[in-house]
Amino acid sequence: MLAQFRLSNKLERFSVTKRYLVLISRICVVLTGTIVLAAFANVCAYAYLRPALPDVSSLHEVQLQVPLRVYTRDGKLIASIGDQRRIPVRYEQLPKRLIQAFLATEDDRFFQHHGVDWQGILRAAVANLKAGGIRQGASTITMQVSRDMFLTPRRDMKRKMSEIYISLLMETEFTKEEIFSLYVNKIFLGQRAYGVGAAAEVYFGKTLDELSIAEMATLAGIPTAPSVVNPVANAEAAKVRRAHVLGRMRELNYINATEYEQANSSPMESRLHGPTIEVDAPYVAEMVRSDMQAKYGDSIYTAGYRVYTTIDSRLERAATVALRTGLLQYDRRHGWRGATAKIDMSKVASTGGLEAELEEFPIIGGLRPAVVEKVDEKSAEIYVRGLGTVTLPWEKLSWARRELPEEKVDRAPTQASDIVSRGDVIYTVGTTGDSLQFVQVPEAQSALVSVDPRDGAVVALMGGFDFFQSKFNRATQARRQPGSGFKPFVYAAAFDKGYTPASIVLDAPIVIDEAGMEQAWRPKENENTFFGPIRLREALAHSRNLVSVRLMRAIGADYTWNYVQRFGFEKNQLPNNLTMALGTASLSPLQVAIGYATFANGGFKVTPYYIDRIEDAGGKTLVQADPAIACSECGQVSDPTANAAKTAANERVSMLDVGPHDGKTVIEAKNLAPQIIRPQVAYLLADMMVDVIKHGTGVGARVLNRDDIAGKTGTSNDQHDAWFNGFNGSLVTSVWTGFDQDRSLGSGEEGAHVSLPTWVFFMHQALAGTPRHLWPTPDGIVTVRISPDTGLLASSDNPNGIMEKFIEDNLPKSEVYEGPHNQNPMTDGDKPLF
Repeated sequence: MLAQFRLSNKLERFSVTKRYLVLISRICVVLTGTIVLAAFANVCAYAYLRPALPDVSSLHEVQLQVPLRVYTRDGKLIASIGDQRRIPVRYEQLPKRLIQAFLATEDDRFFQHHGVDWQGILRAAVANLKAGGIRQGASTITMQVSRDMFLTPRRDMKRKMSEIYISLLMETEFTKEEIFSLYVNKIFLGQRAYGVGAAAEVYFGKTLDELSIAEMATLAGIPTAPSVVNPVANAEAAKVRRAHVLGRMRELNYINATEYEQANSSPMESRLHGPTIEVDAPYVAEMVRSDMQAKYGDSIYTAGYRVYTTIDSRLERAATVALRTGLLQYDRRHGWRGATAKIDMSKVASTGGLEAELEEFPIIGGLRPAVVEKVDEKSAEIYVRGLGTVTLPWEKLSWARRELPEEKVDRAPTQASDIVSRGDVIYTVGTTGDSLQFVQVPEAQSALVSVDPRDGAVVALMGGFDFFQSKFNRATQARRQPGSGFKPFVYAAAFDKGYTPASIVLDAPIVIDEAGMEQAWRPKENENTFFGPIRLREALAHSRNLVSVRLMRAIGADYTWNYVQRFGFEKNQLPNNLTMALGTASLSPLQVAIGYATFANGGFKVTPYYIDRIEDAGGKTLVQADPAIACSECGQVSDPTANAAKTAANERVSMLDVGPHDGKTVIEAKNLAPQIIRPQVAYLLADMMVDVIKHGTGVGARVLNRDDIAGKTGTSNDQHDAWFNGFNGSLVTSVWTGFDQDRSLGSGEEGAHVSLPTWVFFMHQALAGTPRHLWPTPDGIVTVRISPDTGLLASSDNPNGIMEKFIEDNLPKSEVYEGPHNQNPMTDGDKPLF
């Protein structure tokens, strides 16, 4: 019996062993298959992205940023790129403790991994899962360099994979020492200091080899929030951050206990050792830097160039406030998306601990992060970074209805706990407890550009909510549909074909079904309402879509397409079909503003520019802008199609007041801007756009209480883009609002509701204290009495006549008045009645 039992037990053990072997073999097959599939997917992804990946060897030619100063036209400093650094800093010149300080806080396994730290990625993922939000990142120093040098700020899987592949390629092209040197020389460290060499000079007035361990740790702590935790902006925050870096250095045995205690207890002593930034205009600074690089090459970083822009410091400040305020107002209407992150308050023992926790969250567009400490029924107590504890009353919380899908919002909250809870990280705006407002970082973006219509000088420009959040310059780089804001250009083409502000066009549904079209097109009208026969002046004021389509159809799509190019729009930006009447072109806000400048200056085409002059280190002027100037009094040929001989015969030296002084300046003919549309046409369009503000879609601008402003709203299909473009005789400003991802702003979010408030706030500041400045009134404009119903010259018997302006050789016919109960014959509306 015993032998039999043992035999059975042995067989059972063999069977179990066999089953384990089978199970293990299957697991191995699955793992092998998974690895093979992952490898295959990786190869496919690399093959797909490889053609678009940059040549990393180009980094061999990168020059470090050294003195390049950019100023406003009134001499205020915008940027000092590479300030106080005179020679490149090689890896051999970096103190060992400084290298260790950056490794401790940014990438302690830098010298072990090959560009991507898979161990760090796994550690960060686990930490974020435990925290219930994004608390740790896993970007290596190599990945940070690749992202900063080659990639856009857009966050998606394609960009992340590109970042990984570029990092791996960099590791094969460069040594670790070369990559680290590039990182510490290019990194932004606050106060416009780029690189550790400049930062050491700016904050401490020392060379790198003179820095103490405490000072090195201070510099290493700045990259997390350069504008906030640098020792000049906030010494207390910098000290807290320094303690974190020193703690990490101690954990990694880079410094001993004595060095740690001595560095941690040293006072935070720092002051600026160079010029202070006076105007926040980083988008302009980057435009200048890019142009200077293209013109002078790498010498711009070492030659001490000074660039004076056309930017007005007062207007740039107004543009910054206006754009950010407009976006925050829009964002508030679309509900509360929830807290940015969550902090475990049980692990925070002091106010200093809260300050340290909040350092992980950057200040974005002037918005400060805060953490919720306590929630009562109708209030919340929060700790604001750099400001302290503040109580938010119910009136500052109650707006936060939860965001729902499809641009909808939930019911209004009834208590503070419906909105926030203890430990929530939120954002605020304001500098004092009383002024502080509860907000969130907007998802939408905006751009504002303001130009002088007389010569095209850019006087204010904002390319987004925050340059350091997204360096994409929407004022110059974005190509968006101007929507109804394009209609004045179509109207100008029609006026050169004999149409007038009084021409009657039918506002009614229309179906376009022409040869070559795949299917019939049924353009939509706002709110699906129709006015019937309507004068063009009223059609433009109320932005009637179908009138614009009929008008363009009547004058010809090809003619219109060719005509509008004279405003500076490129052929590949303009659809050569009737949809162009509704603004389906792809234009930047700067292009649109320059186009509107033609209406503001009497019909001239000016070229935008933002660099007034360039000086070398000794103050010698190397380049002086010499823009062509719009001059209605300079005797130019009004017909833009006149031949060269006729133009030459009319060229002459003229007098024009081109400055804020009483003297006159001689303007040579070569400096006169070309006249691209007749001055009478420009005047009529400007006059019609006054009505847009008086009683049309732009009535919101009436709060400015000025009669020298005109403009046009613009909204693209499904509210993807919202615009307002407006001007007077001295300033043209365009505002665009939308999403970078090109999605709808939401029902009812049109130009008049989204972008007009931003324009109004800016123009209120810009025009404050300035005299009335209408656009020039040319010869050949007459005012006559017409019938508002027919657009014809009103008879003396018609009591309903109104005054209208015309070009003197293009007056309408006289009407035959038949009394109030009789109507004149009408066409079907596809052709105008005069």
